[in-house]
Amino acid sequence: MSAEQLKFAEQELETLRQQGLYRKLRILGGAQGPRAVIDGREVVNLSSNNYLGLATHPKLIKAAVEATEKYGAGSGAVRTIIGTMDLHMELEERLAKFKHTEAVLVFQSGFTTNSGVIPVVIGEGDVVISDELNHASIIDGVRLTKAARKVYPHVDMNGLEMRLKEANQEGYRRKLVVTDGVFSMDGDICPLPDIVELAEKYGAITMIDDAHASGVLGRNGRGTVDHYNLHGRVDIQVGTLSKAIGVLGGYVATSKALVDLLIHKGRPFLFSTSHPPGVTAANLAAIDILENEPELIERLWENTKYFKSGLNHLGLNTGKSQTPITPVIAGEGAKAMKLSDRLFEERVFAQGIGYPTVANDKSRVRTIVTATHTKEDLDFALAAFEKVGRELELIK
Repeated sequence: MSAEQLKFAEQELETLRQQGLYRKLRILGGAQGPRAVIDGREVVNLSSNNYLGLATHPKLIKAAVEATEKYGAGSGAVRTIIGTMDLHMELEERLAKFKHTEAVLVFQSGFTTNSGVIPVVIGEGDVVISDELNHASIIDGVRLTKAARKVYPHVDMNGLEMRLKEANQEGYRRKLVVTDGVFSMDGDICPLPDIVELAEKYGAITMIDDAHASGVLGRNGRGTVDHYNLHGRVDIQVGTLSKAIGVLGGYVATSKALVDLLIHKGRPFLFSTSHPPGVTAANLAAIDILENEPELIERLWENTKYFKSGLNHLGLNTGKSQTPITPVIAGEGAKAMKLSDRLFEERVFAQGIGYPTVANDKSRVRTIVTATHTKEDLDFALAAFEKVGRELELIK
């Protein structure tokens, strides 16, 4: 390996350092909880996607251990050879029933689900119409196709209709409208009823990514479609099993025909080893909890309202958040990173996020409360935000 040829990496890293955007990986020393040991320091953890605390739930741990003892540590093959276990089929059947769709196919992650589904749904001669703040996995899934791309301003339904009219005038074979359910950086919810109405009016396929809505919105955490009571009117639902579900994986909930087509053509599904038995069994246990312990979701929303109210009372800028994802917008990137670092010194972990994930002038720390945070945890965090916010002149 020639060090000379790889000099560009150090040069780009130096640019990040000068911009105040260089970050080292934080190291979690122990379980993913509301209080956690990060880089050797115990902190209130406000950066976990473990919304319901299921990552450490005793029922999930028990299910994972028992399945590992029965089936082994790994599945040993891709699904299309001999890597499909009865546990995988049970998980897909349970998810389809839970989501009120004909069928479900499970992928290795939410990211690979979008990478696998979108290129099968659209291709050359088609067009995808996408919200400008959609997740990177949607953007990369679209890049894997030869379809034309149109982007509409964030949750702007006039903009969406304009793009749909253009697509009809330009004579594309298929039109796919794709949106996040809950937007991962701002915490707002897409106007799905309006999106569905427009898609039906102009003959487009609808697809929603419910990564941050699964386990959070709708009855028992069924997601955005259930939240708006739009069952049967959204063609494709993508979700993740690694956030509120607490384990690992992604899934697409859709028609039986599309699932069968994805089994034959979805490249991440075709060319990746299937989930280990312990992971699959833990996901099944998580569905049991969603169906039978709705009080976890109620507690999540109680904590969300309490913490969001506290931040707003301090006068911090939380944008347009409607969900447990609550940004505290600091402005330019270096300031957001300073906010994150100072909070960590005060024993609160809230990850700083800057360009290119968000616009540089909207850099922020992103907070996520969970069902397992106590009021004491949240009050401790609010006190830290007040102290650091005043230091950095985010609070007047």
